[in-house]
Amino acid sequence: MTSSQTTTQGESFNHLANESSPYLLQHAKNPVDWYPWGEEALAKAKAENKLMVISVGYAACHWCHVMEHESFEDSLVSKLMNDHFVSIKVDREERPDVDDVYMTACHLASGRSCGWPLNAFALPDGRPVWAGTYFPKKEWLDVLEYFKNLYQEEPEKLEEYAKQLMEGIQSNEQIVFNGSDQSFTKQQLAKTNEQFLKNIDFKKGGRTGSPKFPMPNNYQFLLSQYFHTKDQKTLEAVTTTLDNMANGGIYDHLGGGFARYSTDANWKVPHFEKMLYDNGQLVSLYSDAFLVTKNPLYQQVVEETLDYIKREMTDESGGFYSSLDADSEGEEGKFYVWSKDEIATTLQDEQATKIFCDYYEVSDKGNWEHTNVLHRKDAAEDIAKRRNTTTQQVQETIAQSKAKLFQARGKRIRPGLDDKVLTSWNALMLKGYIDAYRAFGKEEYLQTALANAQFIKSQMLQGDGRLNRNYKDGKSVINAFLDDYALTIEAFTSLYQVTFDESWLNSAKELTDYTLLHFFDSETGMFYYTSDIDPPLITRKKEVSDNVIPASNSVMAKNLYTLGLYFYNQDFLKIAKQMMHNVNEQVTQSEQPNFYSNWCSLYSLLVHPPYEVAIVGSQYADLKKSLNSQYLPNAILLGGAAEGNLELLQEKLQEGETFIYVCQNKVCKFPVQTVEEAIQLME
Repeated sequence: MTSSQTTTQGESFNHLANESSPYLLQHAKNPVDWYPWGEEALAKAKAENKLMVISVGYAACHWCHVMEHESFEDSLVSKLMNDHFVSIKVDREERPDVDDVYMTACHLASGRSCGWPLNAFALPDGRPVWAGTYFPKKEWLDVLEYFKNLYQEEPEKLEEYAKQLMEGIQSNEQIVFNGSDQSFTKQQLAKTNEQFLKNIDFKKGGRTGSPKFPMPNNYQFLLSQYFHTKDQKTLEAVTTTLDNMANGGIYDHLGGGFARYSTDANWKVPHFEKMLYDNGQLVSLYSDAFLVTKNPLYQQVVEETLDYIKREMTDESGGFYSSLDADSEGEEGKFYVWSKDEIATTLQDEQATKIFCDYYEVSDKGNWEHTNVLHRKDAAEDIAKRRNTTTQQVQETIAQSKAKLFQARGKRIRPGLDDKVLTSWNALMLKGYIDAYRAFGKEEYLQTALANAQFIKSQMLQGDGRLNRNYKDGKSVINAFLDDYALTIEAFTSLYQVTFDESWLNSAKELTDYTLLHFFDSETGMFYYTSDIDPPLITRKKEVSDNVIPASNSVMAKNLYTLGLYFYNQDFLKIAKQMMHNVNEQVTQSEQPNFYSNWCSLYSLLVHPPYEVAIVGSQYADLKKSLNSQYLPNAILLGGAAEGNLELLQEKLQEGETFIYVCQNKVCKFPVQTVEEAIQLME
């Protein structure tokens, strides 16, 4: 035990003992003298002139656990790390800003894809010299020895590595102000759409090859393009993906919700961790796709996923937890997989067992590593023909069997829960509930959305108008990043559209004003990821490329565009268009537009300016609900029983009547009184 470690009731703790992050607490009893990211660790590295090991991961990460058990719990490894390095543990979900800097260093240093655990070596001032991912114990010892010796014998080499990496990090995703005023065209939008389709696996959905990630934003863009073009191939790209995901092993057929990604090209074998951000976005996507297709499978997916969120991922405060681990009892996926014997023993009905195993591709030998991942290829009708029974009988048997197996599964040792609450991820789930309410009209979904929005306001929003990022056990300490603001603004704006409560729209505008004050770079016309009140890192980055979660800059650009329409704010509209101009060449020339899918959605809004649909009068609620149940990616809704404070609503109230005004660019068509008439005016 080092002198800096503390002992409690015979147990030894390092400097992570007082952290709230479940990931950091997992490492609090390691013999490695871990520090959390912060001034104490950085000052120690400088004072002792030691290299830093910055090890980044998250609570649900399988290989993070493996490396901890192999290396960070080992006395030989810990002695080497404690004697010659200052070791810092980072929860990438709490500190994505730190993760981004050293992940970029990893990509530059290794020239290949990187993941977690991320292990970076940095000079005492924080500049990285090299980074890699998971290492078995022997290799990790070799890496530690190499950098220890190099720093002692040839420190000038490391200085040169740091200089080269810093140049790369600072030029990464650099955006230059684009002064041109090119028009946004339908022709270019069609080309981009076509490029998307080239990368789609039309047999199994998703992008061609493996692994397969859900990437909900890609299909939101394609769904909106189908709305405008009625191109069946574009819709097929969406439905093939959603059908195969819902039928695949990536979906939890017993408990609802999606795993992180599929390790194969068929959505069959997942990486079993379940993340809030995936499920929030997928609830939105399946809800929107239901509005277009009316496919009952999509409704089932949404309902089962939200049952899972309510049951396992919702804090009594109204916040949503972050993730469920991939592992239980030290094995990835053990909680979710089945042997055929287990199923037979649980169901105790030979016919039910045959039907269930047939339906979910369960075999005696197993369909994955001698066990079975539940997934399905055939419809209930196909099973009914094979088993010489009715489709209804198959469906009833499956429903009863699922309930029994779910109950039996509940007695197993559960995967670990990361119960910290993150603002940006909560905003994604909040929007998921709003979109599910729009699609299915369940009041419970709206009430959950309102409770979560109120939680964000009461626990995350601070007195000075800023947000915090994290919350756990009543504590909220980390200043929020741009994605926290951007996604909360988007969710609050959506909440206004289903409630017509202007306080949500006003909150969205106030948060937008705050970001312009503390995150905006007027030189480039883009937003930094970190606030100007945060202690600076070695570089201040901007997030531009859309990934599993859309880039905070693309979300902000869309927010500014939407709020510019609501508030007649020309400055907001101007910034949004400028941001699109700044990335226009990257987006339109890319052979991989999926890395800019949310920017593509903004481009579409600029090509197809949204209708502003005002519903004013005492009967507004029913009309609002009916309009919200339409898929209208080119409309924003506003209104209420009275005219409220929005300029577009002024002088719209007619005594004793309720009218729908379909407007565009502040010009309104003749008012109508039915949803059907309003839809016609938008066609």
